[in-house]
Amino acid sequence: MKRFALNSATTKRWPLPELVAGCVDAGVAGVGLWREDLAAYGVKEAAALVRDAGLTVTSLCRGGFFNTPGWLAENRRAIDEAAAIGAPVLVLVSGGLPEGSRDLDAARAHVGEAIGALVPYALDAGVRLAVEPLHPMFCSDRCVVASLGQALDLADPYPAAAVGVVIDTYHLWWDDQVWAQIARDGRGNRIACFQVADWVTPLPAGVLLGRGLPGTGSVELRRFREAVDAAGYDGPVEVEVFAEEVWSRPGRAVLDETITRYLAHVAENPTT
Repeated sequence: MKRFALNSATTKRWPLPELVAGCVDAGVAGVGLWREDLAAYGVKEAAALVRDAGLTVTSLCRGGFFNTPGWLAENRRAIDEAAAIGAPVLVLVSGGLPEGSRDLDAARAHVGEAIGALVPYALDAGVRLAVEPLHPMFCSDRCVVASLGQALDLADPYPAAAVGVVIDTYHLWWDDQVWAQIARDGRGNRIACFQVADWVTPLPAGVLLGRGLPGTGSVELRRFREAVDAAGYDGPVEVEVFAEEVWSRPGRAVLDETITRYLAHVAENPTT
């Protein structure tokens, strides 16, 4: 449980004060937050709530979407918010193709340029940028970064303290190159965030909501955890699930099941 962290996306409809209280009661030390949480509750108020409860913010989602107007100012705001709540990592989802474009190479090149523009600001704020690759099915509209190798290529020109990558099992489990790329992550000290969710089929109509709690789908979750450990990562393990069936349940019930499944399917010492 020392490494377990609940990403607030998993309990999307659980108000932040209740989420914080539930985590404290369950012995959870870390929470990953979303900017929507901060917008609803207030950045300063959320920072005080989490700090006073003795919790650690493990990451803030999200920055990126570099294909949209005003991306530079918006990402600077996201960095400021991460610093204000004490999140060491800002997750970046790159965004898809610009409207009317089919030039995937140019879109990825722009992501690299955008990250470079943010690096000095992030370093000054003490926030590490973390490039998250998404499953290729999201390439056109949400994220032109579709593999861990591509994410590492974008991070490599910058200091590891400034830019790392996110390993999200839901998005990367399909890739037969992922194990070699995780080892490459370790050599460069690039793993900034590790997120866990299962792949559940059949996918729902809203494909983005096709995640499952650990152990409900197809992913070798413990193999991923062992791989990131072997690469030298010893940070938080966030469970981040997008699923209407999960969101419709009481937050504390979801948290309790999430902990049980994390211990059984992800953690070093399973309790099955």
